[in-house]
Amino acid sequence: MDKLTIISGCLFLAADIFAIASVANPDWINTGAQEGALTIGLVKQCLTIYGRKRVCISPSLPPEWITALFFIIMGIISLSITCGLLVISHWRREAMKYARWIAFTGMVLFCMAALTFPVGFHIDQVGGQPYKLPNNTVVGSSYVLFVLSIFFTIVGLLFACKVCLPG
Repeated sequence: MDKLTIISGCLFLAADIFAIASVANPDWINTGAQEGALTIGLVKQCLTIYGRKRVCISPSLPPEWITALFFIIMGIISLSITCGLLVISHWRREAMKYARWIAFTGMVLFCMAALTFPVGFHIDQVGGQPYKLPNNTVVGSSYVLFVLSIFFTIVGLLFACKVCLPG
């Protein structure tokens, strides 16, 4: 196994971990309401009222966010399979070809989720329009982790395809 394969494997693993963490954390959207802070995630929604203990529930998601969640979960599965294939490529070199294509599929799935998620900004808890958040609402750390997972997947693909090699 060469250095670039190891680097790409580490990048895919980091992207996988970031994507899992972004789904698990309910901090995709933060509303800065004065009476309470609401954090909305893809699997949990949490409300803190006047500094009291944080209360979390499972939200009813709009179809756009269910679709984005599906794309993210499929992307996580793709990256997990890619990491396994990269390990197998140490013994069977042809596994690398499949790993590249599955990682590419994961990147496409993540990008589809990134395009689909903002369409759901119209829900009552957010109060925005598709692709436009209201002024008192910001994206949270989970969304940043998700964007980082897309970035690491793309860079991992560059290393896996050896595009970064000179000449």
